[in-house]
Amino acid sequence: MSATVKRVDGHLTQWNDTRGFGFLTPLRGHDHTFVHISAFPHGAGRPRLGEVYSFAITVNGDGKQQAIDLQPEGRGSGTPRRSVPVRSGPRPGVRPAARSGAGRSRAGSAGYLAIVVFAAAAVTAGSAWPVPFWVAAGVGSIYLAMSVVCFVAYAVDKRAAVAGRWRVSESTLLTLGLLGGWPGAIIAQQTLRHKTQKASFRRAFWGTVVLNVLVYAAFATPLWSWFVLWTTQGMP
Repeated sequence: MSATVKRVDGHLTQWNDTRGFGFLTPLRGHDHTFVHISAFPHGAGRPRLGEVYSFAITVNGDGKQQAIDLQPEGRGSGTPRRSVPVRSGPRPGVRPAARSGAGRSRAGSAGYLAIVVFAAAAVTAGSAWPVPFWVAAGVGSIYLAMSVVCFVAYAVDKRAAVAGRWRVSESTLLTLGLLGGWPGAIIAQQTLRHKTQKASFRRAFWGTVVLNVLVYAAFATPLWSWFVLWTTQGMP
């Protein structure tokens, strides 16, 4: 739940066009206020740095300030919209899309490649070491269902992050991936542009992917049988 505290004039000082958010700075002050693309009026066009807006500031349930109900100054009278100079260069808090786009593209390609390689390996293992159809169908259904659940969880977390609401815990997202939902997680990360920047989460996520694939390989191939034989009788 949020409450409007005041309405002020300010200019757009930071903007990430790829992720659809930025920060406004009051004309009389230095505090930055978070603003999401949904707060801009419909048909206003692409937000421009330095453009002056009248906006309301709300405080959400977590005590964070957020700008809503933006109105460009100077509209409605045929006069150009006001703007103030904004210095160029890196801006804290928002990563330039051009700088991070190449990295995201490489990460996305690697993620999709992992899904393709896993699917191809699963088909190959199924051909080399056949299992009953109901087993193969069941395992495939589990991966598909968990991927859908995982995608939805990422979408809910992304929406909560933008709105400043209670979020899905990282441990929940990682657990869903570990249980077979990691293909859906990869698709969600790339299509929703979510959970692609935090290095510690990325390392933990790929750790769960590797662990899941190892468990799958152990049961889809003779590896587990060989391991049991080795531990109980010793390899010949």
